[in-house]
Amino acid sequence: MVNGDAAFFNIMWFLFLFYLILGPQIKHRQLLAARKALMGKMGSKRGSNVITMIHRQESIGLFGIPFYRFISIDDSEKVLRAIRRTPDDQPIDLILHTPGGLVLASTQIAKAIKEHPARTSVIVPHYSMSGGTLIALAADEIIMDPHAVLGPVDPQLMNYPAPSILRAVEKKRSKDIDDTTLILADLAEKSINQVKSFVYELLKDKMGDEKAKEIADILTEGKWTHDYPITVEVARELGLSVSTDVPEEVYELMEMYPQPMMQRHPGVEFFPMPKRRTGGEKGFVE
Repeated sequence: MVNGDAAFFNIMWFLFLFYLILGPQIKHRQLLAARKALMGKMGSKRGSNVITMIHRQESIGLFGIPFYRFISIDDSEKVLRAIRRTPDDQPIDLILHTPGGLVLASTQIAKAIKEHPARTSVIVPHYSMSGGTLIALAADEIIMDPHAVLGPVDPQLMNYPAPSILRAVEKKRSKDIDDTTLILADLAEKSINQVKSFVYELLKDKMGDEKAKEIADILTEGKWTHDYPITVEVARELGLSVSTDVPEEVYELMEMYPQPMMQRHPGVEFFPMPKRRTGGEKGFVE
């Protein structure tokens, strides 16, 4: 009996280690497969190639350590690869959920979206700030949830907004400004001009020179703070063409990007009741 107990203990210990080490990876692979299946369903329905760039904390490590995400060069490489593999006559639906990221990576993606021959749509279920907004401006169509937001695209240097750096320098006498600040101000001016020029190039064919310059100025010159929420209403006031017809599959897909449970008690809880969205279609409550 002692040997039997030891064997049982060893089996249980092996199963525990298996679950601890491989369990999270298996669950993550299952989640990836479910995401791809839903993206395929949406693509078939809309006749498009569905691409996602969704930045959330994902718990996939051994101990569920979260990974913080933003638009990186790795993202741009993968999105560009997906766009290159899309036939010229096939539309693209790019689902964005991001706080922003590197200007270089965002610019590469935006340029590729703009130059794709078929229709391109950027779909924003919750938010697409900073570099994400830059990408959204490149699309033929921006589709946002009624409560989703975009954001300004003013460059950030050393964690400071470039327009604010220039304004701080303007308020001082040159003899009171150190060389480092002057160099930073020079970089800030160049950064603003570069992003402003790129925004103008993205918009001029869709809304003409004057309106494109106006929007480029507003979004890059520091009219708002960098985290200012550009709602659907504000985006339309700017002159952007925004639809709120988010495909229902997008909401289902977002549920497949869960945040890790870092606290014992969640901050938000509710009982899921059936609810109808505008247009009489069934909506999702989580």
